[in-house]
Amino acid sequence: MPRNDPTDTGGLFLGRRPGTRPIRYRDTPVRKGTTRQRADDWLAFGLLVAEVLLCLTLWGPQPAGWLWVGGHVQGWTHNIEAAITVAFTGMLITLFFTLVIVKRLDHSWRLVRRAAGHNQTTGVVERVFVVSAGIALIAFTFWFLVIAGPGPQLAPTH
Repeated sequence: MPRNDPTDTGGLFLGRRPGTRPIRYRDTPVRKGTTRQRADDWLAFGLLVAEVLLCLTLWGPQPAGWLWVGGHVQGWTHNIEAAITVAFTGMLITLFFTLVIVKRLDHSWRLVRRAAGHNQTTGVVERVFVVSAGIALIAFTFWFLVIAGPGPQLAPTH
């Protein structure tokens, strides 16, 4: 009987690619409530907060910083193409680098959660990314409607 189920073969028909074997955990962690496990809970919480904060930088500070750098490049070189190239290349590099860091933090979060006694087999990087996008959307909406203000077009003075 051939074993060609993609979950068994890693997506190939003949065999498994190296490094695609499913992760097998030793046993289900036991929650004992010891001091070490409580400390691991707090460490896991700190790692999760760091993930959220790093993901929040993807939606505002990093792009704004690179646009600022691009503006200076345009001022120095008087070449808009160089400014756009520097700004967007820098944005892409730092955004991907940030996602690499977030993914590694997520892996560490899973390990620390298991050490704290939780049966944690999956990460939360996808949910953290979506939540950070939602927080950034709410912050931008507040800034746009309350702080910057759309002007008298939406709120006439009469």
